[in-house]
Amino acid sequence: MPSTVIPLLVCDDSAMARKQLIRALPADWPVSITQATQGEEALQAIRQGLGQVVLLDLTMPVMDGYEVLAHLRDEGLKAKVVVVSGDVQEEAVRRVSDLGALAFLKKPADPDDLRRTLAGLGLLVPSTAKGPQTPPRAEPVLTVNFRDTLREVSNIAMGRAAALLARVLGVFVQLPIPNVNIFEVSELHMALTDAQRGERLSAVCQGFIGDAIAGEALLLFHDSEVADMARLIGVQPKGERDTSEMLLDLASLLIGACLTGIAEQIDVRFSQGHPQLLGQHASIERLIHLNRTRWKKTLAVEISYSLEGHDVHFDLLLLFTEDSLARLTDKINYLMG
Repeated sequence: MPSTVIPLLVCDDSAMARKQLIRALPADWPVSITQATQGEEALQAIRQGLGQVVLLDLTMPVMDGYEVLAHLRDEGLKAKVVVVSGDVQEEAVRRVSDLGALAFLKKPADPDDLRRTLAGLGLLVPSTAKGPQTPPRAEPVLTVNFRDTLREVSNIAMGRAAALLARVLGVFVQLPIPNVNIFEVSELHMALTDAQRGERLSAVCQGFIGDAIAGEALLLFHDSEVADMARLIGVQPKGERDTSEMLLDLASLLIGACLTGIAEQIDVRFSQGHPQLLGQHASIERLIHLNRTRWKKTLAVEISYSLEGHDVHFDLLLLFTEDSLARLTDKINYLMG
């Protein structure tokens, strides 16, 4: 292998994200590509000399991107890191910079932005006619499935929603890895019961439809945390009506941002209904009973936000109708192609 070839490590738990990022690489950049699916794998590859340049995700299982950057700093490893993440909170950008990342790009990385960033950092040294010619880069074969792709689409969408929430509340939002599952009504009941954690809930529902894709977004608030949310927003609800309005406003912000993020990626336009308070201080059994006719078999995307330094969580479920699966599959397959 010519000495001009740069060892590049692409680290992301999503095969879809790695595929998109590798496709976005400059075609004339002579690199050898290694992939890692989480932070521990990335560190092992870097220690072996396989990550002179690293394109690093933040939200991953086992060891996330923040931990990778901290280990690189503590071990004195010289990898040059560009973070590529769906978590676009201003605080996330500041934290990775403090930990030594050279740049931050939002997902999905635009090829032109990636090229400019690499060139600006002096990391992109294209092959030239005068120098040794680098053989055409062998693109790795990546198998990407529907669930992984929808999870990555949801990951990007939830990151945009978190950035809005962070600005409104003045907090750092901790992001999970979304779950994507097909549920029967009984299984949905179990998932919601788990989300309840033995507490009383208030729930907001908002319907959406567009291009033969329809469903409902369900946002669960834990009643024990509502007072903390009010303090963060800087309001003092004087009764149930004020509390309901606050929950509806927060739900509209989170649900709207998530749906917009998904719609932009799969090239649809969703019309959204007005958010409705399904129940306040209700048990999960009551919420399920009230909506049993709506929730049969559903494709569910589960996202659980939490606020750093506060005992506040938001459990968001995007429930796509069974009739939507064919069209949604077509849209996802196009992204996977």
